[in-house]
Amino acid sequence: MPAASRLSTRVLLVCAAIGVATGLLTVVAGYVSAPVWAILPIVYGLVLGAHVVPGVIAQALLRMPWVALVTHLLAGIVASAFAPQWVGRYLGMALLIGSLQEGVAALTRYRHWEGWRFFISAVVVGVVLVIGMGFALDAGKLVPWALAVFYALLILGPVLWTFVGLAIGSGLRRAGVARTTVGVRG
Repeated sequence: MPAASRLSTRVLLVCAAIGVATGLLTVVAGYVSAPVWAILPIVYGLVLGAHVVPGVIAQALLRMPWVALVTHLLAGIVASAFAPQWVGRYLGMALLIGSLQEGVAALTRYRHWEGWRFFISAVVVGVVLVIGMGFALDAGKLVPWALAVFYALLILGPVLWTFVGLAIGSGLRRAGVARTTVGVRG
């Protein structure tokens, strides 16, 4: 394995710190999901979009392969400690979204860390959510205008949360958090 693709202990510790913080966000999103779905289901995508944050922060900060997936899994484990009844959901979303984010970064050979690349990942995640959640939540029961809004917000949610993740990741990077991690590229 080439040295640049190994995750050093420092990198793993940074992923763990991000995973703990974003795992708490995941818990909040999990607990508000049911009331949001019950009261105003068309905005559910704004809540679900929060699941992109761990990978966005990790990739924006560290700019390395595998950090999105590792951070997502750690966030899912942390969230599961607070809501063990949703361990399958948390880890499933972690694997799904972390893999999608890694996949888009891999397509650019982990060389492009500009905002556009993160937003492409967000739209890809949103489209996958539209497909999956449309079936899982039986969204076809919604009236046509509500269904259109529901699908639009499933795509817009990850995009909006990507803004949040990029702001945090870029701020941490400017503060020098990634300076001493091996393999972090400018």
